[in-house]
Amino acid sequence: MDSQNISYNAGQAKGQAQEKASNMMDKASNAAQSAKESMQETGQQMKAKAQGAADAVKNATGTN
Repeated sequence: MDSQNISYNAGQAKGQAQEKASNMMDKASNAAQSAKESMQETGQQMKAKAQGAADAVKNATGTN
């Protein structure tokens, strides 16, 4: 194998490694975004439940 082939193969391997790293970063970013959205949704649900509980207390005590 001559040096031109070796250089070509090294370039190919480097390009493939960069592509794999890029794909892994995309997957990690997507997972982080999904987790963030899930936490935001959970927070909104908890807020709604807390508001519902507060309204129930107000209704029960006649302070609304």
